[in-house]
Amino acid sequence: MDYETILLDITDDLAVVTLNRPDKMNAMTVQMRAEVTHAMIYAARNARAIVLTGAGGAFCSGQDLGDASSTGKVDLERTLRDEYEPMLEAIYNCPVPTIAAVNGAAAGAGANLALCADVVIATESAYFLQAFARIGLLPDAGGTWFMPRQMGFAKAMGAALFADKISAREADQWGLIWEAVPDAEFDAHWRKRAAYLANGPTAGFGAIKKAIRGTYEKTLPQQLALEANLQGECGRSRDFAEGVVAFMEKRPPKFEGR
Repeated sequence: MDYETILLDITDDLAVVTLNRPDKMNAMTVQMRAEVTHAMIYAARNARAIVLTGAGGAFCSGQDLGDASSTGKVDLERTLRDEYEPMLEAIYNCPVPTIAAVNGAAAGAGANLALCADVVIATESAYFLQAFARIGLLPDAGGTWFMPRQMGFAKAMGAALFADKISAREADQWGLIWEAVPDAEFDAHWRKRAAYLANGPTAGFGAIKKAIRGTYEKTLPQQLALEANLQGECGRSRDFAEGVVAFMEKRPPKFEGR
């Protein structure tokens, strides 16, 4: 697929998907959603970690209100069901670790696009904004699911109702994201984090994702059973064998991702 609104680079088992409409603050269009969906599925088959970031000074400003799907008689339910959901599922259900490297504003659906990743790393000058209430809507693209789970009911409700900007530092302190990094260190930092994931025990990372994401729907006995099952699978992997040998030999492990 030839991409027009995003960039895809795969180097050394790391895929970087860059939203590439900097003149529009990387606002999403019908085409961009289709391209991100395709790129995520392709990258998951050809890389061991994926980073989603934005070109220019913004991560993603949300829906492009000038796009064809936002003008005239709009069927927002259809847009969310047919365009957003496949994209979000491709990110959330990705079998390899994903990072959202939030390099600037993440607003509306753009904020929730970032929250869909396994880990969110933001530059300190970035911010998150659930702007929906300003135009008579509710947070979508998974916002009402991610926010209460990650920063609690009270903060999620306030963010949705008041549509205030949440600075990267606040998002870090509230548990909405993994970390906020000084601007000067941001690019080198997320690349180092991403390289660690791309060179790590891919199957083990996948098991971590399954276990932690499944915990909300399970009782403790069910979760313990899931842990035992997944740990058994990991224990039979070549990466586990390599990790043990490397530990005994006091050297860094050389994981193969299997």
